Amino acid sequence: MDTDAVFQSYAEIELPERLRDSLALFLRLERSVLRDYDPHICDLFDRLLNSVIHANEGDPGGTAAGEETDAQGVPTGDEPSAAAFRDAVALIDGLSLDDAQVVVRAFTSFFHLANLSEEHYRVETLLERERAVSIDAAVDPTNELTVAYDQLVRELGGGPATQLLSTLEFHPVFTAHPTEARRRAVEGKIRRISRLLADHANLGGSALVENERHLLQEIDALVRTSPTAAKKPTPIEEADTIIDIFDNTLFDTVPEVYRRFDDWVLGEYAGSVPPVCPAFFHPGSWIGSDRDGNPNVTAKVSREVAAKFATHMVQALERKCRRVGRNLTLEAEHTKPSDELLNLWNHQVEMSEVLTSRASAISALEPHRAVMLVMADRLGATVRRNADTMYRSADEFLADLRVVQRSLAQAGAPRAAYGPVQTLIWQVETFGFHMVEMEFRQHSLVHERALADIREHGIHGELAPMTREVLDTFRAIGSIQKRYGEKMAHRYIISFTKSAQHVADVYELANLAFAHAEDVPALDVIPLFEQLEDLEGCVDVLDEMLELPAVQARLAQTNRRMEVMLGYSDSSKDAGPTTATLALHSAQARIAAWAEAHDIDLVLMHGRGGAVGRGGGPANRAVLAQPKGSVNCFFKVTEQGEVIFARYGNPLLARRHIESVAAATLLNSAPSVERLNTETTERYADMAATLNRASHERYLDLLNTEGFAPWFSTVTPLTEVGLLPIGSRPAKRGLGAQSLDDLRTIPWVFSWSQARINLAAWYGLGTACETLGDLELLQRAYREWPLFTTFIDNIEMSIAKTDGRIAKMYLALGDREDLARKVYDEMQLTRRWTLAIVGDAWPLEHRHVLGRAVRVRNPYVDALSLAQVRALRVVRAQQEELAEEEKAELLALILSTVTGVSAGLQNTG
Repeated sequence: MDTDAVFQSYAEIELPERLRDSLALFLRLERSVLRDYDPHICDLFDRLLNSVIHANEGDPGGTAAGEETDAQGVPTGDEPSAAAFRDAVALIDGLSLDDAQVVVRAFTSFFHLANLSEEHYRVETLLERERAVSIDAAVDPTNELTVAYDQLVRELGGGPATQLLSTLEFHPVFTAHPTEARRRAVEGKIRRISRLLADHANLGGSALVENERHLLQEIDALVRTSPTAAKKPTPIEEADTIIDIFDNTLFDTVPEVYRRFDDWVLGEYAGSVPPVCPAFFHPGSWIGSDRDGNPNVTAKVSREVAAKFATHMVQALERKCRRVGRNLTLEAEHTKPSDELLNLWNHQVEMSEVLTSRASAISALEPHRAVMLVMADRLGATVRRNADTMYRSADEFLADLRVVQRSLAQAGAPRAAYGPVQTLIWQVETFGFHMVEMEFRQHSLVHERALADIREHGIHGELAPMTREVLDTFRAIGSIQKRYGEKMAHRYIISFTKSAQHVADVYELANLAFAHAEDVPALDVIPLFEQLEDLEGCVDVLDEMLELPAVQARLAQTNRRMEVMLGYSDSSKDAGPTTATLALHSAQARIAAWAEAHDIDLVLMHGRGGAVGRGGGPANRAVLAQPKGSVNCFFKVTEQGEVIFARYGNPLLARRHIESVAAATLLNSAPSVERLNTETTERYADMAATLNRASHERYLDLLNTEGFAPWFSTVTPLTEVGLLPIGSRPAKRGLGAQSLDDLRTIPWVFSWSQARINLAAWYGLGTACETLGDLELLQRAYREWPLFTTFIDNIEMSIAKTDGRIAKMYLALGDREDLARKVYDEMQLTRRWTLAIVGDAWPLEHRHVLGRAVRVRNPYVDALSLAQVRALRVVRAQQEELAEEEKAELLALILSTVTGVSAGLQNTG
């Protein structure tokens, strides 16, 4: 089977030509690599690919429901796609473990290449759209931020729109949850292949031959590289994920976002007058500071991670400052320095004659250049902690930059002032000296136990190790604040906040950790409401919080700004996706009303994951669907797992994502958007109540069925996912529970996605729609109500990545026909209703590129799923008989398929 034959098999799927060309190129190169490796493996790859492609012809998701199956869940009918599916199963079952492992690697590596193809297509399409925009157009339709600002100006007027813009803030918080199944070694290869693909279409002759030779070299290495790391990363190693994204995209891309906005709004004056766009992007991080259930994150680790971030950040600023300084070759005769700049130079001379003499020797007649070079040297001294010449804070460095900027502007060199110097100012305003704002998190129960321990034994008594660690955590926060500034570590989140006492506990522990009150760090203690009952009672807790003296004192320091976090993950696992979505929306509306009544500057933090079952989906559409008063030009959200690399790994796509989310954050305050969200929420309240009640009952009926928890761990790779070395966090919180309550939401969602069922995203919705029984009403709500539109679209995305036939094979791993039937029937019911509401014949039909891309990749995912379920079947059935060596080989195969399926499905965690 050659590459052309493969794409002829996809004849019914209308792929854009550019995307098809990239996929064909990679498939041709991958098959070449496999032939070189072992012709037998290439033959197996071809035969398996042929079978799974034919198995996906037509609408297998729709026909699977009525198919008869054997004891293993394999269809037994004569329908051509069912026969092809059986061929694929037989081929997988006949492979030796060694061959299966290599074939799995081959399919996994192709997923990475397919993802690159789609990314490349998105980038090229965006560039094509940008090239088509006239510079005389009123707005740039490819820059959503300019479109949003223009709409605000039209609805509110220039003054109010500018005021809203000045308060804009997008605060993504990067977390280290174990959903990124891809190794960093693999990421490096993917980046290099991406660059080669970008060049490929523009080359010919020898250059094209060399490009393909290099591609073959990288793909060969990709296939031969184990998809799983040898060990779990430490929290300190996890910090490299953020540093990698910072170096490759954020540091240069974020100021480019600001600049693009200024270019459009200021037109010909851009870069020669003070900027309009504020530095609104402020990243945070839980890496090395989120200790909820993760014993690997200690006070010592937090200090080390903080040092790692800050050192890298200041070094980046030093390099940039030196580069900008070296280019400021403006002679004093023609660009006269201001008195303020000369005073700064004199201050530098007094501080260090060594640094200034070196700078003046290089730039004797170029005072702006000399001052900037000394500033760069001072940044180097900051890294080395040289007390004589170091900067004490980012604000001090920023003040010096503004002196240089003002001097250049006054001297008639505004393009230097508002060009490169402004870019550096934006970078400092965005990242400070800290790079990311670290956020600490711990479970409320841990605080309760620590206080009980202290009350029993005294602060200087024989305390439990966890109590000492809790106290050391506050000391670490104090140390980080003194060394790197308050911005780097002032947020403390309480998981499972049940009462205001839990907030009071944190303040009490912080005070107990220090002998002197002046050493206690400034803290914003943030309640996290994540279970259904907590979301329903959150306003009562907030009322009680306001009565705490410590909270009142902190509000006075922050101009009454308060952060509240909502957990999408646990609420969804606790109550089901439909109920969780509605409960979260209601909680946001009630918290927003509470904040307005108490003159609170509210910041809602959204604890969302990448998967739909954890609040995933397009962030910009989610922002636009938020209730009135719940955004207030400030959007804060967790970015987790593979979502970080997908959204921020490519500079152009990172730029687009930031612009898109910022635009939605700004636009949420437009009167038309506020009115639409409020009116439609009220209009469909009765419908929502019916859906909520029916879906919740259906969901709880499943979870409360006797024996559900062990059955779940049997029919999914839950146990094996916990062994995958993809994050420092354990799969369980370790607080003593022995049921699903103890299981973290991430492995709950991850395991269902691996089984191609995605239950966490949709279970209960089909029954709810059936109970309502009014398709016309549901379709109208889908058209009119932003929240419902976003919810249904995310459900459809999740359903598109399920597979009815493979789901039956996983469900057959258990011995509970009643549970299997509940899950499968609900999956088919939800599929039927979702497609009817959207008006699609098959999932994502109306999404021209995405829908077809998912259909193209599904056969490849199927091949890996079949390998995974085969290995799980052997492990489950022969647990006692298997030799340890064979168990280890099967586990290695399962773990390899997990990373491959993750790459294929993309938003899995």
